[in-house]
Amino acid sequence: MLIRGTKAVQLAKGIVLIFLVRIVAGFMQLHAVTWIVDQIVSWSVVGIIVIFQPEIRRGLERLGRMPLFGGRGNNAHDESIKFVKELDKAIQYMSKRRIGALITIQKETGLEDYIETGIKLDADVTGELLINIFIPNTPLHDGAVIIDRNHRIAVAAAYLPLSDNKMVPKRLGTRHRAAVGISEVTDAVTIVVSEETGGVTITRNGRFLLDMTRDEYMKYLTSEFVPKKEKNTKWYQKIFNKIWKWGAGR
Repeated sequence: MLIRGTKAVQLAKGIVLIFLVRIVAGFMQLHAVTWIVDQIVSWSVVGIIVIFQPEIRRGLERLGRMPLFGGRGNNAHDESIKFVKELDKAIQYMSKRRIGALITIQKETGLEDYIETGIKLDADVTGELLINIFIPNTPLHDGAVIIDRNHRIAVAAAYLPLSDNKMVPKRLGTRHRAAVGISEVTDAVTIVVSEETGGVTITRNGRFLLDMTRDEYMKYLTSEFVPKKEKNTKWYQKIFNKIWKWGAGR
């Protein structure tokens, strides 16, 4: 769900509670309470639109990427390949030099609550930038880098929840527990580079893949983030694109 892992979940619970109060008040003929709740509901529509604005925007973005509207097409394929290559560049550099790193990449679940704990960057993903962030004794090296679903670095030095899963080996440190922790509450993909061994670990959905080789993590990241290349444009996409271009040219 788009609102999972965000403050919007708590708001949704509050809305349900208000409607339950309205139903009970109407049934018991508590006219004063009913009037108050009706006023709250009538004014809350605008408030809901404002509060849920990030989720509404993401929903519209996803609608725009649907095949009917031409999607992101082959550009998305090429951009995603570049994204994975930049990740690989950073992972290889840091792994060889045993530079600890923690990189969380958003999938469907919102990460806004965790993004709020970090230092905003809103930058393109490049291997050089990721390396510089995690260089020891620099201001941003502690904490996690969070990459949003548009494959941009949202923040650095973010705090992630630590897992208390007893299946996590005791030899693993805080970065690994944070990686498992965020994977237990969201569907994000998290990459960890160990500063002790240089080993590469990936976590998702409460599971962790330890000490992956380059071929293994590249295969995993490619399967997660690189869409299949579209061979042919469907007939209805061609018609829609022609109408769109005609309208834009007027």
